[in-house]
Amino acid sequence: MKNASSARTLRRNEALAGYAFVLPQMIGFCALVLLPLVNVFIYSFHDKNMLFGTNRFVGFDQYVKLFTNDKLFYTTLGNTFIFSILLVPLNLILSLLLALYLGEGRFGTRYICTVIFLPVVTSGVAWAIVWKYLLQGGTTGPVNWFLSLLGIQGPNWLMEKGWAMFSVVVNRVLKNLGTNVLIFFGAVMNMPSDVIEAARMDGASGLTLLRRIKLPLLMPTILMVSIVTMIGSMRVFDTIRLMTDGGPEGSTMVLVYYIYHQAFKMFNTGYASAIAVVLFVIVLMLTLVQWGLRGRLSHYES
Repeated sequence: MKNASSARTLRRNEALAGYAFVLPQMIGFCALVLLPLVNVFIYSFHDKNMLFGTNRFVGFDQYVKLFTNDKLFYTTLGNTFIFSILLVPLNLILSLLLALYLGEGRFGTRYICTVIFLPVVTSGVAWAIVWKYLLQGGTTGPVNWFLSLLGIQGPNWLMEKGWAMFSVVVNRVLKNLGTNVLIFFGAVMNMPSDVIEAARMDGASGLTLLRRIKLPLLMPTILMVSIVTMIGSMRVFDTIRLMTDGGPEGSTMVLVYYIYHQAFKMFNTGYASAIAVVLFVIVLMLTLVQWGLRGRLSHYES
């Protein structure tokens, strides 16, 4: 009986110690994440204006206005999807190819790792400001000055609709490329070497080895990275704010920036909360779809 009582006391003390370690994190999560998230849902049903101090319950009126009487919302929604559709595949392809190259231990591996990871540890604000200077129009910007030496007239990167979106996409790809390369590099180095060697002995090489062996082995990591990159692309703010401020003519205004515009420029906190809820639902649905594909895509081809 004494031994049983001591064992129960030991388990209880271990459980209490575990709860004590977890408690600060849970308090921070509830105070800084869960409570604000709940408030966003509550505010979305109110006509809340910080400038005039009004706070009136209006039910689903904010959502009705959003989907039936706000053309700018559909513009920003389209810009958000365009931004993500361009950024996510480009980021995944480049980071995967670089990770595969680095995994071979070829020439320049150390220098490539240094170059691609430097933007990750650089401040996002500083990164955006530097690129805004580099992409200045005319021949004042270093990029256009270099193109002029080659006899090419560079566009006004940040003031023309198509080029502005292209510029911010490339900026974000280069900024976060190192993180995904690091994740893929770890997955590449942990691929079972016996499986790859067996495939090579059976005559697989080059693209065949990549498509039938390496990609299926890496697919769980690819799905995880695609989900994280997609979520990150949906909440980009600093690059848009500092490089284009949503312009020209709203061509780079995404949903996160539109939320900021409504909340802190127009002071329509309730309406901004409704947009934030819509963005949350979109990200949740896309995440569930991508996660649901993991069983179909994570397999070996015969």
